[in-house]
Amino acid sequence: MSRPSSVSGRLSAPEPGWTTYADVVVVGSGIAGLTAALRLYGQVGKILVVTKDVLDAGSTQWAQGGIAAALGPGDTPAQHEHDTLVAGAGGCDRDAVRALVTEGPAAVRELISWGAVFDQHEGALSLTREGGHLRDRIAHAGGDATGAEIQRALIAAVGKAPEIEVIQHALAVDLLPAADGGVAGLTLHVLGEGQIDGVGQVLCRAVVLASGGLGQVFSQSTNPSVATGDGMALAIRAGATLRDLEFVQFHPTVMWLGEESQGQQPLISEAVRGEGAFLFDDAGRRIMEGVHPLADLAPRDVVAKAITRRMHETGRPHAWLDARHLGADFWERRFPTILATARVHGVDPVSELIPVAPAQHYASGGVATDLWGRAAGVPGLYATGEVACSGVHGANRLASNSLLEGLVFSRRIAEVLPGELRDRTDPVVDPRPEGLLPGSARSAVQEVMTDRVGVLRTAAGLASAGSDLAALAAEPATEPGPDSWETTNLVTVSRALTAAATLREETRGSHWRDDFPARDDAEWAGHIDVVVDRGRPVATFHPAPATDGESS
Repeated sequence: MSRPSSVSGRLSAPEPGWTTYADVVVVGSGIAGLTAALRLYGQVGKILVVTKDVLDAGSTQWAQGGIAAALGPGDTPAQHEHDTLVAGAGGCDRDAVRALVTEGPAAVRELISWGAVFDQHEGALSLTREGGHLRDRIAHAGGDATGAEIQRALIAAVGKAPEIEVIQHALAVDLLPAADGGVAGLTLHVLGEGQIDGVGQVLCRAVVLASGGLGQVFSQSTNPSVATGDGMALAIRAGATLRDLEFVQFHPTVMWLGEESQGQQPLISEAVRGEGAFLFDDAGRRIMEGVHPLADLAPRDVVAKAITRRMHETGRPHAWLDARHLGADFWERRFPTILATARVHGVDPVSELIPVAPAQHYASGGVATDLWGRAAGVPGLYATGEVACSGVHGANRLASNSLLEGLVFSRRIAEVLPGELRDRTDPVVDPRPEGLLPGSARSAVQEVMTDRVGVLRTAAGLASAGSDLAALAAEPATEPGPDSWETTNLVTVSRALTAAATLREETRGSHWRDDFPARDDAEWAGHIDVVVDRGRPVATFHPAPATDGESS
């Protein structure tokens, strides 16, 4: 077992009871994972997609607003780049952003060629606007069911590719190390019947992580229950670097269900404000007036902070979103999913105000990669989508850039990976110490992170959070199993995130330090990387030239 309060080197698990083989294993079945598999199809041999639940259970399915790309008349990649850099508050990698916006339109057109059907108006794509965008460039499907339509199309396309095998209900436990420190495969735990059941191993030549985010680190999140940071934890245990973890985006308009509500919360898409809805407090005062030139369409970090400030001032647990003036016909046509969800929770947006409050939504940081998705420090490991830090989001993700990132950087991985496939090799004896925490610690982790590492952070709060998380990491384990593995991953990622947030003594983008309220480019323009060193998460600041995007 690991030393008290140390980060587990690998998860305690039974010896693999079965073995299978693949050339490439893709971990995750959202837009990033399935795009990687489809683009690799025909270029490599066997591709195995493993997904923690069923194929459509990840975050892509829940994406409401749409996918951003310069597809409309008068719009250009340069304008999209500008908006992305502004939202990123000086934290973006300009080359990564340029790749995103220049390759984005072709990536969306390819998605359409695979069968995704987007809403149209008079024979052209129907484009809308969201916070931080100065142009209408958000393509959507089914009004507010974009993610579900993209997921449907990708699953159908994968079903037509016989060399892509899918294993559902499969939790990736750990990477199997090769003699050179690279990837020889990974261990899985599969819930099912037959030969592939329980813990086994897949020996492979490359692993593509597309496992999504870390939303369940917090008590309230828009993320599904499967978002427990497994890919990030697996990667840092194997020697990879986690970058920019402190930049956790809190969506400003998540439907408030009461102070005791926990788990996945219903999102009220930014596109609702893009169509004219606005925010105000109990006294009827518009929250965003005078705060930002774009008012209710300011970037998410600006809106989330403004709502949080007003909540603190008034002592109220939520703000109000008014979209009544959009009318019943518009609601039913443009936002049918949100309308139905709100009504299930007792609010009719056609005639009533919607209570909203910020909640965790997206991890802008993740496994550090280069422009081609290669994970630093672990040969044969690639990462794409929310699990990765490609550099495009900086300190605050621009609305609807996440689906585009999954498309573009999965395509980029497929450009280089076939020529870089490693020789198949047997894994070496894993020298990393085992560790495992009891599943019962999960609620305590979420309480610590929500209270002290949420929207508003202070040095004192972060220090106590770090101490409490270290104490949780020292708790004795119970039986190995999915609940304990997930909880251990949550603690691993939480400790890395807290270490990064403690080090960054400024406020930038979605990182808000109450004791350091200003952005400080002289001291803090750059990235914070976290690695495991002698069993502890160690955060290091790496200065980098700031982009010429301005803080919003």
